[in-house]
Amino acid sequence: MNSNHKTDKDIQLELQQVNAAKEDPRRFNVLYENYFKSIYIFVYRRTGNEEQAADITSLVFLKALMNIKKYEFKGVPFSGWLFRIAFNEVSMHFRKNNAHRIVSIEQSGIIQIAQEAEITDNTEAVQLMTNALKKLDTEDIQLIELRFFEKHSFAEVGEIVGITENNAKVRVYRIIDKLKKLMKL
Repeated sequence: MNSNHKTDKDIQLELQQVNAAKEDPRRFNVLYENYFKSIYIFVYRRTGNEEQAADITSLVFLKALMNIKKYEFKGVPFSGWLFRIAFNEVSMHFRKNNAHRIVSIEQSGIIQIAQEAEITDNTEAVQLMTNALKKLDTEDIQLIELRFFEKHSFAEVGEIVGITENNAKVRVYRIIDKLKKLMKL
């Protein structure tokens, strides 16, 4: 389970922490401590550069602190809001620098995608899936990466990329269908 998956009790405690930070920005440090590592890893996986990841992560938390009063609870953990800020900052970084984004592909994630696509788990299938993933566009890869490599729930994926949970499910399963077709070519 992803460390960002929360029980209802966890979400309520987190909401109390958010409300405390809204009242007194000095209380934001609890949220910072809770999420710094996961946001840094999220950014680093996309940049592949420690210095860039640190700079972007700092910017994410600065923006979060400056906009905490605008945060509205939407039924998903606060981390979804932070990951959305991070997602946007990484995208902006690559647009501004006209650079290409890094995609971290792990075999366990590929095996999970293959299982979702009802493809037998063998070495050849993993290689075919890896090659098919390389043919996807950036938007599709981002959804697959969030869902299968970073293990976010569909609700979190939707929150991060700014779509509904159902839309996230539909789009991910359409991408899986696309991968199945690409594997047969």
